[in-house]
Amino acid sequence: MSSILFSIKDGVGIITLNRPDVLNSFNKEMALAMQHALDTCANDNSIRCIFITGAGRAFCAGQDLAEAIAADGPALQSIVKDHYNPIIERIRTIEKPIVCGVNGVAAGAGANIALACDITIAATNASFIQAFSKIGLIPDSSGTFTLPRLIGMQRATAYMMLGDKISAEQAQQIGMIYKVCTAETFADEAMTIATQLATMPTLALGLTKRALNASLTNNLQQQLALEEPLQTPAGKSHDYNEGVNAFLEKKSPLFIGN
Repeated sequence: MSSILFSIKDGVGIITLNRPDVLNSFNKEMALAMQHALDTCANDNSIRCIFITGAGRAFCAGQDLAEAIAADGPALQSIVKDHYNPIIERIRTIEKPIVCGVNGVAAGAGANIALACDITIAATNASFIQAFSKIGLIPDSSGTFTLPRLIGMQRATAYMMLGDKISAEQAQQIGMIYKVCTAETFADEAMTIATQLATMPTLALGLTKRALNASLTNNLQQQLALEEPLQTPAGKSHDYNEGVNAFLEKKSPLFIGN
């Protein structure tokens, strides 16, 4: 059984973490398969949004510790460098919206992969745990970069050092994630958002993502200087003309993604 399931529906590339017997924890095979699935989404123009979720009762419990401590298993350095870092880099640099549907527990690297996505939606039964301190490790998978920027340094430090479990509702309240849905409606609502994004002006959304990435390190003047040249290709796109004409004609636009 493949550790990553991949399908395409209505312009959405759907990546499902599929090791439910171990709460979708990552091993080398799964990490490399996810990198490949993300590359497929990046290179297929028919895919205009990416949706990442988990099979079974968990989103992802992080690293499969049985692999990490195995005599013939990969070293921790390799797990971080070769397994997780390339996943995070792809999530942040693919210029298409990436939605994460957290269907259950998201722990360790699993939590930080979820938080690295553009829009994160969780079911009411989901939870987030920075579990690294419980086994004597530091947060990886961009957690030390992403989490303080989402919720502030004090909260991020406390959650990472104490390893508190954060409910989906609490995560939404503190700005860690976008939205919480009931367990019954979660799958439909998450896919509705992904499908909506797949019908929107993909080029403009990708350029928006590029600008948001830069805003994490730019000052105001640098950000203003970046917005100007990014607006130019957006304004030359088919979708800009379509959007303006549809607005003037009071009809719904039909965006094609470029």
